[in-house]
Amino acid sequence: MRFFLDTEQRDFARSLDGLLTSCDVPAAVRAWARGDHGPGQAVWKRLAGAGVFALAVPQRHDGSGVLPVELAVSFKELGRHAVPGPLVETVAAAALVDRLGDDEVAAARLPGIASGTTVTTLCLTSLSPYALDADAADPVFVVDGDTLSVAAAQGPVQPSADPGRRLSRPSGGTVLARGPAVTAAAAYAADVAALVTAAQALGVGRALLDRTVEYVTGRTQFGVPIGSFQAVKHRLADTLVALEFAEPLVRGAALALAVGDEGAGRDIAAAKVAAGEAAYGAARTALQLHGAVGYTDELDLSLWIRKARPLREAWGTPAACRARVLTV
Repeated sequence: MRFFLDTEQRDFARSLDGLLTSCDVPAAVRAWARGDHGPGQAVWKRLAGAGVFALAVPQRHDGSGVLPVELAVSFKELGRHAVPGPLVETVAAAALVDRLGDDEVAAARLPGIASGTTVTTLCLTSLSPYALDADAADPVFVVDGDTLSVAAAQGPVQPSADPGRRLSRPSGGTVLARGPAVTAAAAYAADVAALVTAAQALGVGRALLDRTVEYVTGRTQFGVPIGSFQAVKHRLADTLVALEFAEPLVRGAALALAVGDEGAGRDIAAAKVAAGEAAYGAARTALQLHGAVGYTDELDLSLWIRKARPLREAWGTPAACRARVLTV
């Protein structure tokens, strides 16, 4: 396996970084948390124009082909910039519809996902009763047992540790398919979701570390930067090591999924737990080293801090991922 990104993949990551840097993503996140989806949808359209969602859609349905490695590259950048919206869930829904094997459903749903005109979300009731950002998505796919349906209504938005993650319970709807094909497609979609969530968490952790290093370099106590204190150096070093350890696991899992390796599920679980724990550790480090200012909502840092723990739990808790590594 080649764990290094090639030139084209690195250029793609840089182009996404430049695109998102030019957007006011923190303002879009705050608007999204209030229920104003306009700024976030504007970012979504730019991402679609860059081909992010097409990476989850086969070429026969106007996509770029299903490319897990490129998806991981792009979602790391999405996490680095804390982009709001059901990004993971849209990609997972595309994987579900593609694997379902129903050409009529695929032809109706996948081109819109690839072009970015369709914002969708996916709820697997075996993992959670809640759908992410259902108020901004259409359709809302729900898999309950071996039944796939499109929800007709959503309950009120529930409080979340991350205000940018708007959770609600979908209900009712139209049944699209039933049977073993739905179960198998849902399992694959869950793997795709876990992989890109791991990549997103990795990006969140990198952003937290970068911002914290910048802060401790400029913040002084006793006439010297606090970054020169040994305890601070050790904390930052531990955070960096955890992120550096998680990154090849995420890339390896993406490669395993791309080639259809039988052990891809185990690799994805290992990557998910490593990246999730690393991001959560980066959030704790950032909060501690920023001191009291780290608690304030006004500081953009809070957007990343409050995202780390939900990503750690989403699409596979640490306990569930560790159990899968041991049993698959």
